[in-house]
Amino acid sequence: MLRIILQVIGVIILIPLVTIVTLKIDNQDADGPSILFPGGELVSGELHTGPDPDWSFTDDVPTIELQLISPLSSRTLFIMESGGKVYIPSGYMRSFLGRIWKDWAFQAYEGDGLAVARINGTRYERQLIRIKDGDVIDGVAAKLATKYAGGTPEAVAAIKKSVMDGDTWLFEMAPRDGARL
Repeated sequence: MLRIILQVIGVIILIPLVTIVTLKIDNQDADGPSILFPGGELVSGELHTGPDPDWSFTDDVPTIELQLISPLSSRTLFIMESGGKVYIPSGYMRSFLGRIWKDWAFQAYEGDGLAVARINGTRYERQLIRIKDGDVIDGVAAKLATKYAGGTPEAVAAIKKSVMDGDTWLFEMAPRDGARL
């Protein structure tokens, strides 16, 4: 009887595990990420050429798809505009979970930072530059708090502290050197 119970428990655990692993592997070559899993290269959508747009349109865009060039993978992220530039955050960076879940941020920071962002179906070639200090953090923290955390002064202060403590990393999505402009 115990053997049957253990087999049933094993099957109950194994089926979801195999399903999750299969979905993750299946999504690695997809044109962009899924809700749960990173995806592959962003190939669909017009490639933006010319000068940068007025990024304020991103105030109405909750998330974007971002693909690192090396290693090639894509994910869904928050975005905010401040001072005419666009930024993406990555939280939980000093936690064990963050080291696993937010590997893209470590890869971008430790690598070349080359990326492609797909926003409303248009792809933009970008260079991710980590912002660790400076006055820019005030504006980005205010925008991040307003857009995603209610916008209270306490939320702005908490985000700014999180950035200054290294718990949240901010990246500017700067124009890429050599991008088709």
